[in-house]
Amino acid sequence: MTHSAPPSNHNDQPPITPQMIKDHGLNKEEYERVLKALGRAPNLTELGIYSVMWSEHCSYKSSRLHLKKLPTTAPWVICGPGENAGVVDIGDGQAAIFKMESHNHPSFIEPYQGAATGVGGILRDVFTMGARPVANMNALRFGAPDHPKTRHLLAGVVAGIGGYGNCVGVPTVGGETNFHPSYNGNILVNAMTVGVAEQDKIFYSAAAGVGNSVVYVGSKTGRDGIHGATMASAEFSEDTEEKRPTVQVGDPFTEKLLIEACLELMATDAIIAIQDMGAAGLTSSSVEMASKGGVGFRLDLSKVPCRESGMTPYEMMLSESQERMLMVLKPGREAEAEAIFHKWELDFAIIGTITDTGRLTLVFEGETVADIPVDSLTEDAPIYDRPHVETAKRASLAADECPPPADYGQALLALMGGPHGASRRWIWEQYDHMVMGDTVQRPGGDAAVVRVHGTNKALAITTDCTPRYVAADPRMGACQAVAEAFRNLSAVGAKPLAITDCLNFGNPERPQIMGQIVGAIEGMAKACRALDMPVVSGNVSLYNETNGTGILPTPAVGAIGLINDASHIATLALKRADDQLILIGETKGHLGASLYLWQFHGQEIGAPPPVDLGAERRNGDFVRSLIESGLIDTVHDLSDGGLAVALCTMALAGHIGVSVDLKALSEAELPPHAALFGEDQGRMLLAVPPDLAPDILARAKKSGVPARIIGQCGGDRIALSGLCDLPLDDLRTAHEGWMPDLMAQNLTAES
Repeated sequence: MTHSAPPSNHNDQPPITPQMIKDHGLNKEEYERVLKALGRAPNLTELGIYSVMWSEHCSYKSSRLHLKKLPTTAPWVICGPGENAGVVDIGDGQAAIFKMESHNHPSFIEPYQGAATGVGGILRDVFTMGARPVANMNALRFGAPDHPKTRHLLAGVVAGIGGYGNCVGVPTVGGETNFHPSYNGNILVNAMTVGVAEQDKIFYSAAAGVGNSVVYVGSKTGRDGIHGATMASAEFSEDTEEKRPTVQVGDPFTEKLLIEACLELMATDAIIAIQDMGAAGLTSSSVEMASKGGVGFRLDLSKVPCRESGMTPYEMMLSESQERMLMVLKPGREAEAEAIFHKWELDFAIIGTITDTGRLTLVFEGETVADIPVDSLTEDAPIYDRPHVETAKRASLAADECPPPADYGQALLALMGGPHGASRRWIWEQYDHMVMGDTVQRPGGDAAVVRVHGTNKALAITTDCTPRYVAADPRMGACQAVAEAFRNLSAVGAKPLAITDCLNFGNPERPQIMGQIVGAIEGMAKACRALDMPVVSGNVSLYNETNGTGILPTPAVGAIGLINDASHIATLALKRADDQLILIGETKGHLGASLYLWQFHGQEIGAPPPVDLGAERRNGDFVRSLIESGLIDTVHDLSDGGLAVALCTMALAGHIGVSVDLKALSEAELPPHAALFGEDQGRMLLAVPPDLAPDILARAKKSGVPARIIGQCGGDRIALSGLCDLPLDDLRTAHEGWMPDLMAQNLTAES
């Protein structure tokens, strides 16, 4: 290997010490690899570049080995993992481009800006590939509601998501929000964006053309976000609050200008390659573009637009200032591009050229300040096969090991009006979910539905994960997350296409945590294959721990599906007072790892419900066929809280009561609390006119799908086999009042 001469020691960069190496998140062995790659000691700028590129957040060094197990291809997949986002064919020469990413650590330190810049970053991942963003989603996890920081964090995160998404003009159409003490010291903020592009106008990041210009566009570079990627790859401790300077600051109005400017330039043929500056900023964008293109970059950092005086090469390369992009243009097209970006009042600067050296060479004020082989930062980055211990199997939980409630009506009120089952309306009413005018199904349903503009097609979008299942059995729990995403898409009438994942775990250096990661990836892979939902993009977020206490393992799944005729969709709200309720799927009363067990008995014991992927697919395909044919318009999947929660949710949404005979659920007689609150998988509840019920039951039998009439709609109460006769108004008061009351406590305390 040919090694470079040591770069100039510009600005009196200090010699590297063991403490500096530790502060940059590199261990002794990794620093030895740096010495070998360079053939000399790095200077501070080079050390910083290795630090961020080899961080867990950028290199996936603990998970990359296992991520290869995930299926990533299908006839409809245009681009799988490796680019800014995944791309799938949605017909008519169009593509859906989507991804989900974490912004966990920044959102805990500074909730508003952490969440806002999480939205900004995922938007850039999508529009940098040529797509106009059409929908945002999010998956949020907070600590116990009574924890002193929870209300502050919840208010800040929701405000940040709404503040950025609303201003940039992309609807936030759904998501999920959970509470659990394991997130007290480390919340999760996972953001997802979906965009639509023409298939012949998709842009990639591989740089090409020796001598071509490397162009910086967007906002100026500041000192915010320096070492954000490194911070996101370490546990929290007592000094968490001191990390505020590593949180980026976003400007949604600039992002809107950047979207329009990029899409205008993309309508020409001037762009060869384009990459957003996300984690690790200018470092990761330049290195990834050079690496994918097999070329080198020579950057003159003196030409980088800066908004603060005296910025050093180290600060410029590691800044994570927002709303910035890097691109390679065709020769002679620079003036045309510059005119577009200046029209949109954005910075435009030619900061370098492509070389044939395979090196990242940085120049500042005429001196070379860094010279690094690109492959050493990417292809030769560390990959670890960390020791892992499989999570011990839990025994199944019999119904008689879980006591029934003393009063079923009060139990329903507590479940639907508590932290786990209460309405999230307070959250989603702060989001503009109707901007752009294409939202077909608003937040609160099984999946959001957004029309593909100018067509009769629609995209359905969902995010799913049940962390308590994953903690009990990582393989089954992650398998269930994919299965529930499949079920939610099917429940609105969409054909599932693909998923993006956001794998949130604790410290992978602990074998039990690494065991969770391995098990979850394998469970996810199994479900994706069985349900024909490949993984086309994703993110890994590790070290979600504070002082050695980790979060529940949370492999969040974001999924999209295609609806060919947007006039044929289903929603969960009951629509007719005389409809009959048909339950699809088998009920066995599984209470292990259930919401009922956690809510009423404070226990997280027992095995999670098993997932029969064959049954899941049969049942989902069957229900989807009924929706596509226009036979049914009311469907809800059964998940957290089982049948009881599903019935209440449908009744509240439609302002129509229900009456159910629990004896009709199963051939075997089940204890009432197991029948009502069991979380058996693969089930959906339909509401259909009485004259259609016999035909639907016959079709189900022919398809090998279990289906039973269990009750009917009507009245203004929830009536459950004599166990409960609860007025809908009482249920609504509890259901919609919990979260506003929680947040009002915060305001009272602060005033």
